[in-house]
Amino acid sequence: MPSTPLAAIIKQCDQLLRPAEITDWDGAVNGLQVENCGSVTRIAAAVDASLATVRLAIAARADLLIVHHGLFWSPTHPWTGRRYELLRLLLDNNLAVYSSHLPLDLHRTLGNNAQLCAAIGLKKLRPFFFEKGRHIGFQREAKISRTELSRRLARALGRAPILLPGGPEMCRRIGVVTGGAGGELKLAAAEGVDTFITGEGPHWTFPLAEELRVNVLYGGHYATETFGVKALAAHLAKKFRVPWIFLDHPSGL
Repeated sequence: MPSTPLAAIIKQCDQLLRPAEITDWDGAVNGLQVENCGSVTRIAAAVDASLATVRLAIAARADLLIVHHGLFWSPTHPWTGRRYELLRLLLDNNLAVYSSHLPLDLHRTLGNNAQLCAAIGLKKLRPFFFEKGRHIGFQREAKISRTELSRRLARALGRAPILLPGGPEMCRRIGVVTGGAGGELKLAAAEGVDTFITGEGPHWTFPLAEELRVNVLYGGHYATETFGVKALAAHLAKKFRVPWIFLDHPSGL
Protein backbone atom coordinates (compact mmCIF):
# COMPACT_ATOMS: atom_id res chain seq x y z
CA MET A 1 0.00 0.00 0.00
CA PRO A 2 1.44 3.43 -0.92
CA SER A 3 2.42 5.66 1.97
CA THR A 4 3.83 9.12 2.49
CA PRO A 5 5.53 10.75 5.49
CA LEU A 6 3.14 12.38 7.92
CA ALA A 7 5.52 15.34 8.14
CA ALA A 8 5.19 16.00 4.39
CA ILE A 9 1.39 16.06 4.56
CA ILE A 10 1.38 18.33 7.62
CA LYS A 11 3.83 20.69 5.95
CA GLN A 12 1.51 20.91 2.94
CA CYS A 13 -1.52 21.55 5.17
CA ASP A 14 0.29 24.29 7.06
CA GLN A 15 1.47 25.93 3.83
CA LEU A 16 -2.03 25.91 2.39
CA LEU A 17 -3.93 26.98 5.50
CA ARG A 18 -1.37 29.17 7.37
CA PRO A 19 -2.64 28.31 10.87
CA ALA A 20 0.16 30.26 12.57
CA GLU A 21 -0.99 33.48 10.88
CA ILE A 22 -4.74 33.27 11.45
CA THR A 23 -6.30 34.27 14.75
CA ASP A 24 -9.07 31.91 15.81
CA TRP A 25 -11.54 31.64 18.66
CA ASP A 26 -10.32 30.45 22.05
CA GLY A 27 -10.06 26.68 22.17
CA ALA A 28 -9.49 26.18 18.45
CA VAL A 29 -6.04 24.55 18.28
CA ASN A 30 -5.19 24.53 14.58
CA GLY A 31 -2.63 22.17 13.13
CA LEU A 32 -1.37 18.73 14.08
CA GLN A 33 -3.06 17.77 17.36
CA VAL A 34 -1.95 14.13 17.62
CA GLU A 35 1.03 12.46 15.93
CA ASN A 36 1.29 8.90 14.66
CA CYS A 37 4.37 6.77 14.00
CA GLY A 38 5.32 8.90 11.00
CA SER A 39 3.61 7.70 7.83
CA VAL A 40 0.18 7.91 6.19
CA THR A 41 -1.44 5.26 4.00
CA ARG A 42 -5.08 6.42 4.16
CA ILE A 43 -6.69 9.75 5.04
CA ALA A 44 -10.07 10.11 6.71
CA ALA A 45 -11.97 13.40 6.87
CA ALA A 46 -14.71 14.34 9.33
CA VAL A 47 -16.34 17.52 10.59
CA ASP A 48 -15.73 16.71 14.26
CA ALA A 49 -13.02 14.90 16.20
CA SER A 50 -14.94 12.69 18.62
CA LEU A 51 -14.94 9.19 19.98
CA ALA A 52 -17.44 8.22 17.28
CA THR A 53 -15.42 9.60 14.35
CA VAL A 54 -12.18 8.16 15.72
CA ARG A 55 -13.83 4.75 15.78
CA LEU A 56 -15.03 5.25 12.21
CA ALA A 57 -11.52 6.27 11.12
CA ILE A 58 -10.02 3.17 12.71
CA ALA A 59 -12.64 0.97 11.04
CA ALA A 60 -11.69 2.60 7.72
CA ARG A 61 -8.00 1.79 8.41
CA ALA A 62 -6.99 5.43 8.26
CA ASP A 63 -3.85 6.68 9.95
CA LEU A 64 -4.61 10.41 9.54
CA LEU A 65 -7.91 12.04 10.53
CA ILE A 66 -8.53 15.56 9.22
CA VAL A 67 -11.23 17.51 11.04
CA HIS A 68 -12.76 20.97 11.20
CA HIS A 69 -13.60 20.88 14.91
CA GLY A 70 -10.67 19.44 16.83
CA LEU A 71 -10.10 17.79 20.19
CA PHE A 72 -9.42 20.82 22.37
CA TRP A 73 -12.45 23.16 22.41
CA SER A 74 -12.79 22.98 26.19
CA PRO A 75 -10.62 21.82 29.11
CA THR A 76 -9.65 18.26 28.23
CA HIS A 77 -8.22 16.98 31.50
CA PRO A 78 -8.26 14.69 33.31
CA TRP A 79 -7.91 11.97 30.67
CA THR A 80 -10.32 9.56 32.33
CA GLY A 81 -13.46 7.70 31.29
CA ARG A 82 -14.45 8.41 27.68
CA ARG A 83 -11.54 10.83 27.22
CA TYR A 84 -9.11 8.08 28.21
CA GLU A 85 -10.81 5.73 25.76
CA LEU A 86 -10.39 8.31 23.01
CA LEU A 87 -6.70 8.81 23.76
CA ARG A 88 -6.08 5.07 23.97
CA LEU A 89 -7.78 4.45 20.63
CA LEU A 90 -5.72 7.17 18.93
CA LEU A 91 -2.40 5.88 20.24
CA ASP A 92 -3.13 2.15 19.99
CA ASN A 93 -4.27 2.53 16.39
CA ASN A 94 -1.56 4.91 15.19
CA LEU A 95 -4.11 7.58 14.23
CA ALA A 96 -2.89 11.15 13.77
CA VAL A 97 -5.31 14.09 13.99
CA TYR A 98 -5.01 17.37 12.09
CA SER A 99 -7.54 20.12 12.82
CA SER A 100 -8.28 23.31 10.91
CA HIS A 101 -11.09 25.61 11.99
CA LEU A 102 -11.01 29.23 10.84
CA PRO A 103 -8.07 28.68 8.44
CA LEU A 104 -10.19 26.12 6.59
CA ASP A 105 -13.33 28.26 6.69
CA LEU A 106 -11.70 31.15 4.87
CA HIS A 107 -9.40 29.41 2.36
CA ARG A 108 -10.16 30.88 -1.05
CA THR A 109 -10.50 27.55 -2.89
CA LEU A 110 -10.59 24.64 -0.42
CA GLY A 111 -12.48 26.41 2.37
CA ASN A 112 -16.01 25.74 3.57
CA ASN A 113 -17.26 29.10 2.36
CA ALA A 114 -15.67 28.94 -1.09
CA GLN A 115 -16.82 25.36 -1.60
CA LEU A 116 -20.39 26.08 -0.52
CA CYS A 117 -20.54 29.12 -2.80
CA ALA A 118 -19.40 26.95 -5.71
CA ALA A 119 -21.98 24.29 -4.83
CA ILE A 120 -24.84 26.80 -5.09
CA GLY A 121 -23.51 28.48 -8.22
CA LEU A 122 -22.08 31.70 -6.80
CA LYS A 123 -19.02 32.89 -8.72
CA LYS A 124 -16.86 36.03 -8.90
CA LEU A 125 -16.82 36.24 -5.12
CA ARG A 126 -15.85 39.21 -3.01
CA PRO A 127 -14.65 39.22 0.63
CA PHE A 128 -17.32 39.35 3.31
CA PHE A 129 -17.82 39.23 7.09
CA PHE A 130 -14.80 40.88 8.71
CA GLU A 131 -13.95 39.08 11.95
CA LYS A 132 -10.74 38.24 13.83
CA GLY A 133 -8.78 40.70 11.71
CA ARG A 134 -9.77 39.35 8.28
CA HIS A 135 -12.69 38.47 6.04
CA ILE A 136 -14.01 35.00 6.76
CA GLY A 137 -16.75 34.58 4.15
CA PHE A 138 -17.70 35.61 0.65
CA GLN A 139 -20.42 37.67 -0.98
CA ARG A 140 -21.82 37.90 -4.48
CA GLU A 141 -24.05 40.34 -6.26
CA ALA A 142 -26.65 38.31 -8.11
CA LYS A 143 -30.30 38.19 -9.08
CA ILE A 144 -31.74 34.97 -7.68
CA SER A 145 -35.16 34.45 -6.20
CA ARG A 146 -35.26 33.47 -2.55
CA THR A 147 -37.13 30.31 -3.55
CA GLU A 148 -34.51 29.28 -6.10
CA LEU A 149 -31.67 30.00 -3.70
CA SER A 150 -33.34 27.81 -1.08
CA ARG A 151 -33.65 25.02 -3.66
CA ARG A 152 -29.97 25.30 -4.60
CA LEU A 153 -28.93 25.19 -0.98
CA ALA A 154 -31.11 22.16 -0.30
CA ARG A 155 -29.52 20.30 -3.24
CA ALA A 156 -26.01 21.18 -2.08
CA LEU A 157 -26.61 20.21 1.55
CA GLY A 158 -28.97 17.28 1.16
CA ARG A 159 -31.46 18.96 3.50
CA ALA A 160 -33.90 21.84 3.29
CA PRO A 161 -32.62 25.03 4.94
CA ILE A 162 -34.58 27.00 7.51
CA LEU A 163 -35.64 30.28 5.92
CA LEU A 164 -36.13 33.51 7.84
CA PRO A 165 -37.87 35.59 5.12
CA GLY A 166 -37.02 39.03 6.43
CA GLY A 167 -35.73 40.44 3.15
CA PRO A 168 -36.83 40.71 -0.47
CA GLU A 169 -38.08 37.78 -2.55
CA MET A 170 -35.47 38.63 -5.19
CA CYS A 171 -32.00 38.31 -3.65
CA ARG A 172 -29.46 40.74 -5.06
CA ARG A 173 -26.55 40.59 -2.65
CA ILE A 174 -25.83 37.27 -0.95
CA GLY A 175 -23.34 36.66 1.86
CA VAL A 176 -22.07 33.22 2.92
CA VAL A 177 -20.42 32.24 6.21
CA THR A 178 -20.71 28.58 7.18
CA GLY A 179 -21.15 27.29 10.74
CA GLY A 180 -22.65 29.23 13.62
CA ALA A 181 -22.56 32.82 12.36
CA GLY A 182 -26.26 33.53 12.84
CA GLY A 183 -25.59 35.32 16.09
CA GLU A 184 -23.64 37.92 14.09
CA LEU A 185 -26.55 38.82 11.83
CA LYS A 186 -26.10 42.53 12.51
CA LEU A 187 -22.51 42.33 11.27
CA ALA A 188 -23.63 40.61 8.08
CA ALA A 189 -26.38 43.15 7.46
CA ALA A 190 -24.01 46.05 8.13
CA GLU A 191 -21.88 44.86 5.20
CA GLY A 192 -24.84 45.40 2.89
CA VAL A 193 -26.19 41.95 2.05
CA ASP A 194 -29.93 41.37 1.70
CA THR A 195 -29.55 37.59 2.09
CA PHE A 196 -27.31 35.75 4.53
CA ILE A 197 -26.49 32.04 4.32
CA THR A 198 -24.98 30.36 7.37
CA GLY A 199 -25.36 27.19 9.40
CA GLU A 200 -27.31 28.08 12.52
CA GLY A 201 -28.35 30.90 14.77
CA PRO A 202 -30.44 31.71 17.87
CA HIS A 203 -34.20 32.22 17.97
CA TRP A 204 -33.95 35.98 18.37
CA THR A 205 -32.52 36.30 14.87
CA PHE A 206 -36.03 35.75 13.43
CA PRO A 207 -37.44 39.14 14.51
CA LEU A 208 -34.03 40.72 13.94
CA ALA A 209 -34.02 39.52 10.32
CA GLU A 210 -37.40 41.20 9.85
CA GLU A 211 -36.15 44.38 11.48
CA LEU A 212 -33.01 44.45 9.32
CA ARG A 213 -34.90 43.38 6.17
CA VAL A 214 -32.51 40.52 5.54
CA ASN A 215 -33.27 36.98 4.43
CA VAL A 216 -31.46 34.34 6.46
CA LEU A 217 -31.01 30.73 5.37
CA TYR A 218 -29.85 28.32 8.06
CA GLY A 219 -28.47 25.22 6.38
CA GLY A 220 -27.23 23.48 9.52
CA HIS A 221 -23.89 23.90 11.24
CA TYR A 222 -22.73 20.39 10.42
CA ALA A 223 -24.09 20.30 6.86
CA THR A 224 -22.49 23.60 5.83
CA GLU A 225 -19.09 22.51 7.15
CA THR A 226 -18.62 19.17 5.43
CA PHE A 227 -17.19 20.86 2.35
CA GLY A 228 -13.79 22.03 3.56
CA VAL A 229 -12.53 18.76 5.04
CA LYS A 230 -13.63 16.92 1.91
CA ALA A 231 -11.82 19.36 -0.36
CA LEU A 232 -8.67 19.34 1.76
CA ALA A 233 -8.56 15.54 1.98
CA ALA A 234 -9.16 15.19 -1.76
CA HIS A 235 -6.35 17.66 -2.48
CA LEU A 236 -3.91 15.80 -0.23
CA ALA A 237 -4.94 12.40 -1.60
CA LYS A 238 -4.26 13.56 -5.15
CA LYS A 239 -0.95 15.22 -4.31
CA PHE A 240 0.45 12.36 -2.23
CA ARG A 241 -1.32 9.47 -4.01
CA VAL A 242 -3.00 8.02 -0.95
CA PRO A 243 -6.71 7.12 -0.70
CA TRP A 244 -9.15 9.13 1.38
CA ILE A 245 -12.65 8.70 2.78
CA PHE A 246 -15.25 11.03 4.29
CA LEU A 247 -16.73 9.88 7.60
CA ASP A 248 -20.29 11.16 7.81
CA HIS A 249 -21.44 11.50 11.43
CA PRO A 250 -24.12 14.23 11.27
CA SER A 251 -25.28 16.04 14.36
CA GLY A 252 -28.56 17.19 12.82
CA LEU A 253 -27.75 20.70 14.02
